[in-house]
Amino acid sequence: MTHRPISLLPDVLISQIAAGEVVDRPASVVKELLENALDAGATEITIRIDGGGIQRICIQDNGKGIPKDELELAVTRHATSKIQSLNELESVLSLGFRGEALASIASVSQFSLSSYPAGQASAYCISNQSGQWQIEPSPASPGTTVDVQSLYFSTPARRKFLKTEQTEFFNCLDVVKRMALANPSVTWLVYRDGKLQSRFQESSWSARVFSILEPMANGASKPIEVQAADMQLHGAVGLPDAARGKGDMQFFYVNGRFVKDKLIAHAVRSAYEDVLHGDKYPSFVLFLNLPPTEVDVNVHPAKTEVRFRNARAVHQWVRQSIQACLAPSRAVVPVSGVGADPAQVDAEYSAVPSSTGSSHAWRSSSSPPGAFGAMPAQAKSAALPFLREELADYIQAYRPLEPSHSPVSRPAQITVQPKVVVGQPNSEPFPNSAQEAVATDTEYLGQAIAQVHGIYILALRPDGMVVVDMHAAHERVLYEQFKNALDSQKTISSQELLVPLLVQIDPRLASEVDNGQHLWEKLGFRLSLISTQEIAVRAVPTMLAGQDFSALLQQWLEDLHQYGVAHVLERQRNEWLAGLACHTAVRANRKLTLPEMNALLRSMESTERSDQCNHGRPTWRHFSLSEMDKWFLRGQ
Repeated sequence: MTHRPISLLPDVLISQIAAGEVVDRPASVVKELLENALDAGATEITIRIDGGGIQRICIQDNGKGIPKDELELAVTRHATSKIQSLNELESVLSLGFRGEALASIASVSQFSLSSYPAGQASAYCISNQSGQWQIEPSPASPGTTVDVQSLYFSTPARRKFLKTEQTEFFNCLDVVKRMALANPSVTWLVYRDGKLQSRFQESSWSARVFSILEPMANGASKPIEVQAADMQLHGAVGLPDAARGKGDMQFFYVNGRFVKDKLIAHAVRSAYEDVLHGDKYPSFVLFLNLPPTEVDVNVHPAKTEVRFRNARAVHQWVRQSIQACLAPSRAVVPVSGVGADPAQVDAEYSAVPSSTGSSHAWRSSSSPPGAFGAMPAQAKSAALPFLREELADYIQAYRPLEPSHSPVSRPAQITVQPKVVVGQPNSEPFPNSAQEAVATDTEYLGQAIAQVHGIYILALRPDGMVVVDMHAAHERVLYEQFKNALDSQKTISSQELLVPLLVQIDPRLASEVDNGQHLWEKLGFRLSLISTQEIAVRAVPTMLAGQDFSALLQQWLEDLHQYGVAHVLERQRNEWLAGLACHTAVRANRKLTLPEMNALLRSMESTERSDQCNHGRPTWRHFSLSEMDKWFLRGQ
């Protein structure tokens, strides 16, 4: 290889290298130009995209504009009006601040910028002609217009990595939508190849969200607004049963800036952990506001990543806030049978993080005591013996149902059992009319009238009927009761080891052994640090005695390092209790009396997150009279 002397790179090449990070595709150009327009105070922005943004991108705004004598500086690398010192960088709130976007875009396109600021006699345009910047008068409206044509004409290799024109256009449109969600007071117009594609008129925030993200409307989401110290979180979170097969409706903003942050993504996912089924993705639009000194936005050239000063605290607070918002989703059916607009949701659904986990007492006084409103006398599985020991006092406070003498074979048709006590002759006649079985105003899940195939409970409401999966519903009721009971205990029972077990650990996690002593005690472990690569395990939870838990400890240490004590403790507690609840809940083909069915319905109405079981499956469905009329074409 021929030796070359070290030399400075030409400015144009430097800008083209920077463009590889800042403007890797047309959507990146749109993002940078829209950020400049918003920073300029624009209230109306027009975006014109031709040929997927490869042929042309034109952004016109009515912002404050750029004076003539600053135009050449505006397209010079590292020239900006946003910051002038390190202190200003650390407290920056503007979307742009690096001073390299326009220079990078201009280096890989045919670029022109026209601006008409207030107080200036006319508009002026700066363009690159034959490698030289030229400024000349230009007809233009107040504000700024940036015209980018023949993107990547000077770097043809970059074009090979682009997708089809249609794909690139919709990537650009996604950027506009992200910006529009965060700026509802701005009017946005998007043209595709000369035709109006989208228009987002100035509106309220909720109207903007539902116009862009229609699946989150019609009762499919809840508003959230929480504040603690200097942090504020507001927005909307999708209900678990409205989760999607892909994560295309997840929007998180930090101080108005759209970001993709692994820490935040983990916090949100953790909040949905025991109400989301399988590989579903929740929908959300969330805005986190905190002092700019508490977050570093100068992490990535595209400014889509951030770094929090106290990442664990942010993770824990965001997770708990969303959990608190989702928690009140007790089984509630609107009288109309149609979901309410999230903007009209009762104030109960505003998340105020609480350690009490209190819920409304919607239980009917006429409901008989039974297994559904209380803990079972004993678990049906030999698994998790330490939990039964920890919850023994709580369990003994309740009496179990008498064993059923009914056959357990799967019935071939709907079975109606109006018995008061299982195994006794009928002593409660079936209602003479549907009205006699209809629920009261506080009994949102209706009054049970039948059990279907030993699996489902059928209940009547004034506006239709409700079908309940009895195992899934009972599983959630028990799960929440187990959590409340165990939370009142100080620690989990543990077993001392005669000979301490030595476990190898990652040296970077060694400090977490001492820092997490409170966690280890709560989980039933007693650990001590032998060296930076080894710990001694002196006591383990009763349920783990005799098992290999070294991998589990490694994972806990990793999670403790990233997310803090609260997350690890809660996640492990929930995993253990979910298993216990699943094995303890009433099984299919168990015949229930009407009082037992109603007891389960009333328990669901007073249980948090009762819309889903511990695995995220729905526990009930409501069918309105209007829906049933459509089944049979009534009124048509």
